[in-house]
Amino acid sequence: MTDQITAAAGAGTGSDVEAAVDAAVAEVAEGLGGLTPTLAVVFLGSGHTHSADTIAERVRHRLAPEHLLGATAGGVIADGHELEDQAALSVWAVHLPGASLTPLRYDAPVDPAESVDAEGRPQGVEWAEPPESADALLLLGDPVSFPAPAFLSWLGQARPQLPVSGGMASGAGEPGGNRLLLDDAIYDDGAVALALTGVRVRTLVSQGCRPVGSSYVVTSADRNLLQELGGATPVDRVREVYQAASPEDQQRMQAGLHLGTVIDEYKEEFGRGDFLVRGVLGAQQDTGALVVGDLIDVGQTVQFQVRDAPAADEDLRELLSRFASGGTPVAGLLFTCNGRGEQLFDEPDHDADLVRSSLGDLPLAGFFCAGEIGPVGSRSFVHGFTASVLAFDPVDA
Repeated sequence: MTDQITAAAGAGTGSDVEAAVDAAVAEVAEGLGGLTPTLAVVFLGSGHTHSADTIAERVRHRLAPEHLLGATAGGVIADGHELEDQAALSVWAVHLPGASLTPLRYDAPVDPAESVDAEGRPQGVEWAEPPESADALLLLGDPVSFPAPAFLSWLGQARPQLPVSGGMASGAGEPGGNRLLLDDAIYDDGAVALALTGVRVRTLVSQGCRPVGSSYVVTSADRNLLQELGGATPVDRVREVYQAASPEDQQRMQAGLHLGTVIDEYKEEFGRGDFLVRGVLGAQQDTGALVVGDLIDVGQTVQFQVRDAPAADEDLRELLSRFASGGTPVAGLLFTCNGRGEQLFDEPDHDADLVRSSLGDLPLAGFFCAGEIGPVGSRSFVHGFTASVLAFDPVDA
């Protein structure tokens, strides 16, 4: 018996399900050195959705974890490798001495589009709060049926300081096409989670963007319609930023403009990690207003953002450098967007390799998500095009 956290990750490829599971589990078992895992996490890549029950049963039989969590995915991650668009699965297991894990099942509303009120709170569903003692919530959901933004809004009011990390399954885009694993149960909708108590965890969310121009205070807005920034129309502010930008940033702005909203208004200066980034969806040329992919309130501080592969790489590197200065974690989970990977960086393994090389080659697993979950400031959100990390620190950290 050891009083230290011990973790391991493994991957299996190919259409032979049993062989793939056995290969992944063998790596994990070797890394655990005979310890019984408190938690095993399984991510099922392309082609393995309909074998979820077989895979889950085999992992439970071989590793005997106290708890099992998992989801289907378009691509999976194991240690420094990202296995995209192929028959693959990854298994990650961790021995957490002294920790207590509480399994939670969150049902899907009958109609997610009509299940929230004007404030984004859920109606017609009973969602259990995590224990008061929980240090973090690890959440996996189905993007088709589960209103994750409404859930996080509700949870943020019920448990305002509880960090939530995880992602939305990406194995299928149609109702009932994904699988979610929770202990000995398998679901095709809603969400599954584990509340983690007695652990030291840290989170990181890299939104892949870089601020451009100056920050502005919102002086007029109506829900997601941004009407005025510092007394001028948002379109005029965009023109100001564009004219002062470098030719490279002008190209990035033309390719896609984003808006970052400051989460902690008490800060005097704002930089990477201080903004919740959402897309600019369109402009009203007659009024100069902008349509944004989130609700905007008068008095908020905002700044325009640009995103591309170099900006995403730079953002993740800088945030990981800061993260590493806080200590070396012993295990981690990576939830990265299915819009990243090779199609963004033109090279394999970018995010996984960078996380491991920055944080000491820790046992790492994860998947490509249809929405990544992680905190910005003290609140947790669903993101797009991000890399979200949940890292476990040593017991004596």
